[in-house]
Amino acid sequence: MTELPLESLSLEEKLHAMESLWDDLCRHADDVESRSWHQEILAQRESAVTQGNEQFTDWECAKRAIRKQVP
Repeated sequence: MTELPLESLSLEEKLHAMESLWDDLCRHADDVESRSWHQEILAQRESAVTQGNEQFTDWECAKRAIRKQVP
Protein backbone atom coordinates (compact mmCIF):
# COMPACT_ATOMS: atom_id res chain seq x y z
CA MET A 1 0.00 0.00 0.00
CA THR A 2 1.23 3.48 -0.85
CA GLU A 3 1.05 6.10 1.86
CA LEU A 4 0.92 9.78 1.05
CA PRO A 5 2.43 12.44 3.32
CA LEU A 6 -0.95 14.15 3.67
CA GLU A 7 0.14 16.42 6.50
CA SER A 8 2.84 17.97 4.33
CA LEU A 9 0.71 18.40 1.19
CA SER A 10 -0.91 21.71 0.38
CA LEU A 11 -4.64 21.84 -0.25
CA GLU A 12 -3.98 22.22 -3.97
CA GLU A 13 -1.75 19.12 -3.95
CA LYS A 14 -4.39 17.14 -2.05
CA LEU A 15 -7.10 18.13 -4.54
CA HIS A 16 -4.84 17.21 -7.44
CA ALA A 17 -4.17 13.81 -5.84
CA MET A 18 -7.92 13.26 -5.40
CA GLU A 19 -8.58 14.17 -9.02
CA SER A 20 -5.86 11.76 -10.15
CA LEU A 21 -7.37 8.98 -8.04
CA TRP A 22 -10.87 9.61 -9.40
CA ASP A 23 -9.58 9.73 -12.98
CA ASP A 24 -7.85 6.39 -12.48
CA LEU A 25 -10.91 4.84 -10.85
CA CYS A 26 -13.06 6.06 -13.75
CA ARG A 27 -10.73 4.43 -16.26
CA HIS A 28 -11.23 1.13 -14.40
CA ALA A 29 -14.90 1.57 -13.45
CA ASP A 30 -15.88 -1.86 -14.74
CA ASP A 31 -13.52 -3.42 -12.19
CA VAL A 32 -15.35 -1.82 -9.26
CA GLU A 33 -18.51 -3.47 -7.96
CA SER A 34 -21.12 -1.09 -6.55
CA ARG A 35 -22.39 -1.63 -3.04
CA SER A 36 -25.97 -2.82 -2.63
CA TRP A 37 -27.12 0.45 -1.01
CA HIS A 38 -25.81 2.51 -3.90
CA GLN A 39 -28.77 1.74 -6.19
CA GLU A 40 -31.16 2.96 -3.48
CA ILE A 41 -29.31 6.27 -3.17
CA LEU A 42 -29.26 6.72 -6.94
CA ALA A 43 -33.01 6.08 -7.12
CA GLN A 44 -33.65 8.66 -4.38
CA ARG A 45 -31.54 11.25 -6.18
CA GLU A 46 -33.18 10.53 -9.52
CA SER A 47 -36.57 10.98 -7.88
CA ALA A 48 -35.50 14.32 -6.39
CA VAL A 49 -34.39 15.52 -9.85
CA THR A 50 -37.60 14.30 -11.47
CA GLN A 51 -39.68 16.13 -8.85
CA GLY A 52 -37.69 19.31 -9.43
CA ASN A 53 -36.15 19.35 -5.94
CA GLU A 54 -32.60 18.90 -7.26
CA GLN A 55 -30.75 19.49 -10.49
CA PHE A 56 -27.66 18.12 -12.16
CA THR A 57 -24.50 20.18 -12.53
CA ASP A 58 -21.96 19.53 -15.25
CA TRP A 59 -18.83 18.08 -13.63
CA GLU A 60 -16.52 20.67 -15.20
CA CYS A 61 -18.77 23.48 -13.93
CA ALA A 62 -18.86 21.90 -10.48
CA LYS A 63 -15.05 21.67 -10.35
CA ARG A 64 -14.73 25.33 -11.33
CA ALA A 65 -17.19 26.34 -8.60
CA ILE A 66 -15.29 24.29 -6.03
CA ARG A 67 -11.96 25.75 -7.11
CA LYS A 68 -13.34 29.28 -6.71
CA GLN A 69 -13.98 28.49 -3.04
CA VAL A 70 -10.41 27.32 -2.47
CA PRO A 71 -7.97 30.16 -1.74
